[in-house]
Amino acid sequence: MKIPALVGVVHLPPLPGSPGAFRAHPADALRTAGLRAVEEAKALAKAGFGAVILENFGDIPFYKNSVPPETIASLSFIAAAVRESVRIPIGINVLRNDAAAALAIAAVTGCNFIRVNVLAGVSATDQGLIEGKSAELLRERDRLGADVGILADAHVKHARSLSSADLGLEIEEIFLRAGADGVIITGATTGRSASSETLDSAVRAMKHLKVPVFIGSGSTAENVASLRAKGFGIIVGSDLRKRGKAGAPLDAVRIRNFVKAARKKK
Repeated sequence: MKIPALVGVVHLPPLPGSPGAFRAHPADALRTAGLRAVEEAKALAKAGFGAVILENFGDIPFYKNSVPPETIASLSFIAAAVRESVRIPIGINVLRNDAAAALAIAAVTGCNFIRVNVLAGVSATDQGLIEGKSAELLRERDRLGADVGILADAHVKHARSLSSADLGLEIEEIFLRAGADGVIITGATTGRSASSETLDSAVRAMKHLKVPVFIGSGSTAENVASLRAKGFGIIVGSDLRKRGKAGAPLDAVRIRNFVKAARKKK
């Protein structure tokens, strides 16, 4: 599927089983997260976002490749609730890199796409070395018969690629060899903007390969018009929240300003 150009991120609070939720009964933690997800998804859809993506942002520290069963169960429940609440495409990102779980959740709940931090190659991350498993993921998508798009990060944040120092080459590998439907570029960490060199490399790759490229961190009301003018899609979470802080509650004024700026011609 074609993923809309403006995607809002729903930063879920700690889910059952995570350190941040250890004082709460699992059912209470799930209820809190589910209500917040539905509320945020509705607000983003109403404001004009073309899609939302759910991610277990509050589950730090993250597992490297496989999250526990309670996380998958929680995300499935929440995704199904959000799916019933909005009529825009929904994505799933299971942090840090449980692509198989994200695909399964999206498939069974009728969601539309997933984000995979490391789809191909090897990255040194704060969870250790992570290897991409695109061969397994794409075959599993076929087995499930799931019409689920795959967005994959190139030079993903909070990490260093050990496979290629050349961003353009990594985008090419992810798109042509790993089978991603679109590529995400970011700054070094959550909320940080991509460098001008990163943007330039991504623009060249976009034009050469005809690959959709999304900015996955650092988009703000101040820079979104210029990013859209370069042809980038936008995945934004932090700038929509109070004080521009990841994980904080949504801020209606910041959301309104961001969407207005994103629609400006530049």
